[in-house]
Amino acid sequence: MLMVHRNARPDDHQLGKYNGLGGKLEADEDVVAGMRREIFEEAGIDCTAMQLRGTISWPGFGKRGEDWLGFVFTITAFEGVPFASNPEGSLEWVDLDRLHELPMWEGDREFLPLVFDADPRAFHGVMPYRDGRMVSWKYSRV
Repeated sequence: MLMVHRNARPDDHQLGKYNGLGGKLEADEDVVAGMRREIFEEAGIDCTAMQLRGTISWPGFGKRGEDWLGFVFTITAFEGVPFASNPEGSLEWVDLDRLHELPMWEGDREFLPLVFDADPRAFHGVMPYRDGRMVSWKYSRV
């Protein structure tokens, strides 16, 4: 899995953590176009095949307590060679069996197994945060 190690900006509220790639949508983008653009900007690769694995609502997750909504994709094919780093930090290929060793948001440990499991159905979860900590986690699949 290609991840960004958020180690470049001292003011980053995710400093030191590993994250998947992605970001915010532009006003004129659908989620697929936004994901392709974000991955191109962050990693320099063109996604040629991707699959929606789930959605997550993160009430209170933002730096100032904003609510976030995320769309989780797996990229199954791409063109190009990923950058070594970007303005957020270094890009690293991480074996799935090493994910548990990495510093990341505690909530990521809850949903990442659903991203890579054999169930073909997408998951749809809610994970409220308060004071930078996960409060709870629940999901359903359809």
